[in-house]
Amino acid sequence: MKCLLYITLFFLVVSTGYGQRIRVGAKHFNEGYILSEIISQLLEHEGYTVTRSYNLGGTLVCFEALKNNAIDIYPEYSGTIAAEILKQPQLTFSETNLFLFNNFKLETAEPYGFNNTYTLVIKKEISAALTITAISDLRKNPELKIGVSYEFLKRQDGWENLSKRYALPHLPTGLEHGLAYEALNQNKIDVTDAYSTDGEISKYGLIALKDDMGFFPKYEATSLFRSELGTHARNVLTKLNGKIDQVKMQSMNKAVLYEKKSFKQVANNFLVNEGIIVANELKEPSILSDVLSKIATHLLLTFSALLLAICFAFPIGVWLYWQPLISTPILYVAGLLQTIPSIALLAILIPFVGIGMLPAIITLFLYALLPILRNTVSGLQSVDPLLKNVAEGIGMSRFQKLKFVEFPLAMPMILSGIRIAAVINVGTATLAAFIGAGGLGEYIVTGLALNSSELILRGAIPAALLALVVEIIFNLLEKYWIPKHIRN
Repeated sequence: MKCLLYITLFFLVVSTGYGQRIRVGAKHFNEGYILSEIISQLLEHEGYTVTRSYNLGGTLVCFEALKNNAIDIYPEYSGTIAAEILKQPQLTFSETNLFLFNNFKLETAEPYGFNNTYTLVIKKEISAALTITAISDLRKNPELKIGVSYEFLKRQDGWENLSKRYALPHLPTGLEHGLAYEALNQNKIDVTDAYSTDGEISKYGLIALKDDMGFFPKYEATSLFRSELGTHARNVLTKLNGKIDQVKMQSMNKAVLYEKKSFKQVANNFLVNEGIIVANELKEPSILSDVLSKIATHLLLTFSALLLAICFAFPIGVWLYWQPLISTPILYVAGLLQTIPSIALLAILIPFVGIGMLPAIITLFLYALLPILRNTVSGLQSVDPLLKNVAEGIGMSRFQKLKFVEFPLAMPMILSGIRIAAVINVGTATLAAFIGAGGLGEYIVTGLALNSSELILRGAIPAALLALVVEIIFNLLEKYWIPKHIRN
């Protein structure tokens, strides 16, 4: 009888999903964080363990992470899925869902209840002075300065095709979406792209231009998830169906931007006010503990990659020193790695190793290779040939000569290469936040999305201090390891 009870409890736990881990992703903009936090708290309330992977770059980074089983769910928009991901803007919502399932084994939930369409916004006084109320009116005013987000520049439903449809002559400037409103406010630009639920539109008194040629598709907000998501989790998501209208979403965006509430607070308030979950006490970590936690992650990323690079590059550098005919082409290939933008390299790795710390460590490892490898080869080559001949003359083997003569004399240059790699890694590790690896970059990326100087500085200052500490540590190591006469 007791055995039967345990079996029943086991199947009850499995069927409800209690304790099952679900990975929730989010794109790096205000609304994406809020919606992902709503999903996360709703699932946690139903007994699921949620892993949050926020700040996942743009649309394609999130979609690649979902497609390659690095996350299980993230909030997305129907128009973005059809136009930007599937490249078929004419698809209806049901056709999009069918295409996703047949080709990627992905599905969407029913819409949340609001259409967050793209729009172009302009300051009220410019709109009144030049009689600009629709996008087509911009054609008559080529002198206007337009600045749009980097993603909007190249999207299928973005500037390139929009300007063709409306025959707009303007050459826009690319900028971070979170900074565009400040640029408008300071008259650096006159027009920018926006989401219709942005809290900044009412805050700055902007006019959303009418899409009089019907260019933009519908952008119904929904949950995009892997088909393997269990039945119970799917049923949980239905509690959001039609619950968030345009006014509610804009109000939540404003609460984060201007009332200085956290994403967790805003999401929790919405779920409680809608009666979806019961009120519970939210535990927010202190700023100090949160900063220390992110510094620890940042150091782990930086020095794991650095240690791997040293272990790999130093022996390869010695071997290349002994093989001068092939050292130049190999160093050239290592140099090419440095020309690949770090954010691009992080995105390229997602289909192979997913998101999180692993692709971040691989990227930092690749960037640390060149300075260590090049300085090892150059340091060994710079040793006085006369000393090498003397070492051979007294009968030293190749390895003895390396250990007792070449390596000690080359140490200043080798240590300099490691120092350069370490400083590069401290800075580059901030970009790891774009693939959910954590670290101080989370503050910087979130700060950019919210146009918050406080958050940006909370990440940038500790990162700069870490770079300074690395310099001091290597100065001390140099004094300890390298004799004074060799340093001079």
